[in-house]
Amino acid sequence: MPGRGLRVVRGAAAMRAWSRAQRAAGRRVGLVPTMGALHAGHLSLVARARRENERVVASVFVNPIQFGPAEDFRRYPRDLARDRRLLHAVGCDALFAPGVAAMYPAGFQTRVDVPHLARPLCGRFRPGHFQGVATVVAKLLHIVEPDRLYLGAKDYQQARVIERMVRDLDEPVRVVVCPTVREPDGLARSSRNQYLDPAERARAPRIRAALRAAAARVRAGEKDPRKVRAAVLGGLRGVGRVQYVEVLDARTLDPVPRLAGPTLIATAVFVGRARLIDNVVVRA
Repeated sequence: MPGRGLRVVRGAAAMRAWSRAQRAAGRRVGLVPTMGALHAGHLSLVARARRENERVVASVFVNPIQFGPAEDFRRYPRDLARDRRLLHAVGCDALFAPGVAAMYPAGFQTRVDVPHLARPLCGRFRPGHFQGVATVVAKLLHIVEPDRLYLGAKDYQQARVIERMVRDLDEPVRVVVCPTVREPDGLARSSRNQYLDPAERARAPRIRAALRAAAARVRAGEKDPRKVRAAVLGGLRGVGRVQYVEVLDARTLDPVPRLAGPTLIATAVFVGRARLIDNVVVRA
């Protein structure tokens, strides 16, 4: 618990040695991968991992290979001292905070690709993003060697990509996808929420409201994905610049002519300079 202290580890070899020592002593290890700028969503993953494992590792690494050339890598918020305090307070045991050179030394070439699941939704607008995500998570799994990996449902496509990678590569880890943590007004917690000015912040909860209204239509019997998509777009009018609204099979992320079974309704909206994503899964 918080009184035990938080170990900060910078090198891959030291991180692997610590994790192996824990497992050799019969302790299960949970991993929460993050890019820092921690909020209640991240901390809920650490708390879940704390309940289900004897030791918890959180990684803080702003991964350059998942950012596109026009994206916000340089201005992505970084405050490791704050992240360290928050992790200590929720009982995290180890903070793995490597530098870029440690993760991608000179001459690094390898990429991990999950092409089908990476293609729709955010993948249409962020080429190479999920390849970068899969690569860094694969490296973290090999470095930490956890028993369980904890991800948030807000990043639904990311979770599906990582689940598929783990299955395809026979990674000996259980992927645990946890519910999205929200503000009282429904806005999904995100590191990018801090970019919102007061007027934008007031509009942003309408993203969740639009998704919930569309999900209610599906539960009421609507089977036409075009009508569901139109309902979401109507609810987002005036919120910001809509990048996409998609209604897809929740398992394959494929479009379907008629809804049946688990259905993903997902959107990305630029509210000011903040790109906000959210989703809901509903059974048709």
